[in-house]
Amino acid sequence: MPEQPRDWDRELADIDKVIASGGTPAPAGKPAPRAAGVPPSAAPVRASSGKAAVLGTWFRVVLAASLLSALVVWPFPKWCGGGLALFLASCGLGVITSLWATGASWSHRRGFAHVLGLLTLGGTLVLAGLEVLPRIGYAKEARTWLCAVQTPALPAATAPAPAVTPTSVPAAAGAPQTP
Repeated sequence: MPEQPRDWDRELADIDKVIASGGTPAPAGKPAPRAAGVPPSAAPVRASSGKAAVLGTWFRVVLAASLLSALVVWPFPKWCGGGLALFLASCGLGVITSLWATGASWSHRRGFAHVLGLLTLGGTLVLAGLEVLPRIGYAKEARTWLCAVQTPALPAATAPAPAVTPTSVPAAAGAPQTP
């Protein structure tokens, strides 16, 4: 059976139409081919380039950076107790916000925003580590999680102090002895 010559102009025009429509050509009566190992429910990831996506990504990055700067200039005591717990909870919030910003910048293909998100994540983890590591034994200086309990001043004892007599005090060497 001799093959008929192919009409390359018609086939190229069909390929151009498929490329313009963004789909894959499928032969008549058969489903569209898919890549090996890709489940049929997986949709291709597309970076959204709308203004809302760009503003949303940068909002998250600026929020994470402002949380980091607030942690750097933390105005409350954080040595122990409730102040330390509040600082570490704020560090946790900073880590979550940095991860949120990093994920958004990754999915929207914003390289500079992604680098800033990773830097804020690292900075927040460093600040938390500076408070946690001395308390778990990984630093020269040991600190405690809880503040020491201050005991109120006790009243003076009611028993009289023992009297000191010259005979009860030993004489210093070379000092004159009294009878």
